[in-house]
Amino acid sequence: MFFEILAQQGSSSMGSFLQFLPIVLILGIFYLLIYRPMKTRQKNHESLLQSLKNGDKVITSGGVHGTVAGVRETTVLLKVSDQVKIEFAKSAVASLRSKPEEGGAK
Repeated sequence: MFFEILAQQGSSSMGSFLQFLPIVLILGIFYLLIYRPMKTRQKNHESLLQSLKNGDKVITSGGVHGTVAGVRETTVLLKVSDQVKIEFAKSAVASLRSKPEEGGAK
């Protein structure tokens, strides 16, 4: 009701601005809460994939834990056991496995 009174009293340009204000606010919130954090995570993941090297311990998106035994342009060779090596797409690497803290439970 307040906006209707304000629109009637103000010029027509003020009324049209008030009509688009909720849309602009929703787009701004969408950018701040969804788009920007998603781009940040994507850049971090791309830098992780570019920095892979032999000996890194990684976890794939399928949950396979392994050690990088070879890196190619689009694939990674993971050593999951003494005699078992599996080739994955680089994009399947989800994260680096953190080293366990010393003095932790064994």
